[in-house]
Amino acid sequence: MPGPEKIRVGKGHLIGGKAVIAITNTDRPTMTLYAPSGKNTGAAVLVIPGGGFEILAMDLEGTEVCDWLVAKGIACVLLKYRVPSHPYDWQTNTRPHNLEVPVQSLEDTQRAMRLVRFHAAEWYIDPHKLGVLGFSAGGYLVAQISTNFAKLLYAPADDADQESSRPDFAVAVYPGHLSTEDNQLNPNVPVSKETPPTFIVQAEDDHVDGVEQALAYYRALSDAEVPVEMHLYAKGGHAFGLRPTQLPITHWPTLVEQWLRTIQVIQ
Repeated sequence: MPGPEKIRVGKGHLIGGKAVIAITNTDRPTMTLYAPSGKNTGAAVLVIPGGGFEILAMDLEGTEVCDWLVAKGIACVLLKYRVPSHPYDWQTNTRPHNLEVPVQSLEDTQRAMRLVRFHAAEWYIDPHKLGVLGFSAGGYLVAQISTNFAKLLYAPADDADQESSRPDFAVAVYPGHLSTEDNQLNPNVPVSKETPPTFIVQAEDDHVDGVEQALAYYRALSDAEVPVEMHLYAKGGHAFGLRPTQLPITHWPTLVEQWLRTIQVIQ
């Protein structure tokens, strides 16, 4: 990967009236713990920003998500994962159709899940209430960690790697890379009955990661009898995060809170 890690502030395209802060050339993964600011529910969420495996939208799909979660008594662990770049045409907003994504990103996600479980008591987290929430490319990693948790993709580093990397629940927001060209599920996402309960948010007018991505995953989860709840909105586009606009889709965090009560993660 060329060059050092850089912070880039988006110009021209505002979301919710604000620019987006992105990190490029991330080659050293980190995880940052945010403790609950309200009454601790014991639940925790590993937050996985998106960015097409080119950048990481660390505020829109990272720190702003953690601000919401900790206010609800849910610990937040923000993951900065490695994103080796690959060809992308910024003029046409397209990339070659490719079901393979950098394995380093999934390795970092697995390692983060295991580290959180290993430190659960120390961090006042219930190890059985540890979920994942990701956007776009991060939404794909949500699906990957939900279906590839039994595979250790890297050489064990310490006792933390004896822990399970399976999430107890999962939230995928406008996820990508999930369908083939004929709208079948990406074979790198082997859904099974062990896949955790999942919540999906998608807009029909998303022209970056089209609606067929989320639908392919939803159908596979439903066929495997995995508890799944999907909210499909007519308008919303892509990469709206949690920032409020006039569109109903931006109220999705309230629906997630209700769902977490339904599956008894929070009371």
